[in-house]
Amino acid sequence: MLGKKLVTAQKRGETRALCLGLGMVACSMMMYFFIGITIVPFYTKSVWTTESVCQVLKANIKDKALCPNSEGSEDGDTFPYPCLQVWVNLTASGQEVMLYQTEDTLERNPKCSYVPGKSENSKEVKARIEIIASNFKKYQTFPCYYDPGGTQTNVILSRLYPPKGLLFAFLWPTLMFTGGCLIIVLVKISQYFSVLSARQ
Repeated sequence: MLGKKLVTAQKRGETRALCLGLGMVACSMMMYFFIGITIVPFYTKSVWTTESVCQVLKANIKDKALCPNSEGSEDGDTFPYPCLQVWVNLTASGQEVMLYQTEDTLERNPKCSYVPGKSENSKEVKARIEIIASNFKKYQTFPCYYDPGGTQTNVILSRLYPPKGLLFAFLWPTLMFTGGCLIIVLVKISQYFSVLSARQ
């Protein structure tokens, strides 16, 4: 009687462990799919892949530009902000090019090097842009990214999704997938030895 209870409890434990393993594998596959449709396209689309050194030539705050609060918003949903334009000398080519914060900055407003976030206070935005401009004048040499193919003649300060960031994004689903597979394998090995001992 006690032996049957132990076998039943063992089977229940194996079933739960197997469900846990399968659940971890399923969740990791969903995470892979989500990363594949969100982060990977932005990474592959970016042409600013080579790092170089940029030297600031001029950093000026021009007339105010309009910044949309959200993508596809109407004109009434925009707010003005100072347009910072930073021109640098790209060491790799020796050309004078315009610097942008990220790839997204160029898409949102190609006239400005920095575009503030959504729904920010205008006074805070103005103060932040003035600080950024003064920092560029203070620290005139820094690493930047350019397009080695020459499709884009401008440079960016930082990539939205660098290779290390992409690897880090794939790290957690990979660990979850590996852990789920390991649990499934251990359950199958346990079941195999249980059957083997029952035959003996």
